[in-house]
Amino acid sequence: MTLEVFLDDTPGELRAVVERDGRAEHILIERADTPPQTRLGARSVARVRQSAPGLKGAFIDLGGGLEAFMPLKGGISAPVGAKVEVEISAERREAKAPVARRRGAGEGEPRLLAAAPTLIETLARIAPGAEPITGRAAIEAGWAAVEQAQGPAAVPGGQVHVERTRAMITVDIDLNAHDMGRAHSRDETNRLALKAAARLIRLNRWGGLVAVDLIGTQHDGKAILAAAQAAFGDDPSIVYGPVNRFGVLMLSLPWGRTPLEEVLYAEPRLRLPRPEQAAQEAVRRLRAALLEDTTRARVTLTCATGIAALAAPLVAQLGPRAHLKTDDSLKPGDSNIEAE
Repeated sequence: MTLEVFLDDTPGELRAVVERDGRAEHILIERADTPPQTRLGARSVARVRQSAPGLKGAFIDLGGGLEAFMPLKGGISAPVGAKVEVEISAERREAKAPVARRRGAGEGEPRLLAAAPTLIETLARIAPGAEPITGRAAIEAGWAAVEQAQGPAAVPGGQVHVERTRAMITVDIDLNAHDMGRAHSRDETNRLALKAAARLIRLNRWGGLVAVDLIGTQHDGKAILAAAQAAFGDDPSIVYGPVNRFGVLMLSLPWGRTPLEEVLYAEPRLRLPRPEQAAQEAVRRLRAALLEDTTRARVTLTCATGIAALAAPLVAQLGPRAHLKTDDSLKPGDSNIEAE
């Protein structure tokens, strides 16, 4: 097995990709504008702002106008105004606030106690000992990983499609027509498809209920469960259900990081970029051009005025060869690069 790590340090955003055998397995993103109190693993003192017994929890104030939801179990109460020490167990997604796990009683005003693990620290845990590849190769690996996350995965004998709805993640496994009727091929394709589905779900940073529509029916339940555990892992927070009579495997995955599409897009279904991310990606394209040809004395990024305003402080960090100009005939997500 070949393990490679790519680290793209473009101003405004640190992005890492972990590849195994040439396929992206993880995308890590650390943005400079993300509040530290809301990052996965951050510990804070918070104040209970509102009790939510119907949701079996409470909304808490992390300080600085930031809030999170704190689930409560085992008869623990959290009266309004109480101080608690919490740790972020799931970052924000959709219109939902981050989720914070209660660690115990807290003292003092809401504040950050300990920062979340950095991207570099997380990378060392996921791929210990791997020396990161940087430069333009890292930028291209990041682009390729996003493209892989947003498309289907091919496996011997079939193809795997993974989609996220508001209610769940659905996995559809299609068997190639010429393999129909071959039981061994069906079972092997299901096993490989579970592995591919797990990879795509990790890349997209998804959690929640997952429904896997396996090829065929009347499966060996123990074999499917073993294949699913090998693909998704044996984390005790993962709940595996049996394969039902329709050939669908159900499982539940814990949420962790903000989904990839919500980091990249204001409208994920339409893939419309957030202005901040459009500016970030434009600066990444500019940096890639600077790295591609170091003999050019001047490389200019052209984008719409609103995007240019967001990109300007990042472009300034790229050095004297990097320049910026505006053209309001361009759409917000579009940009041009010119080298002189």
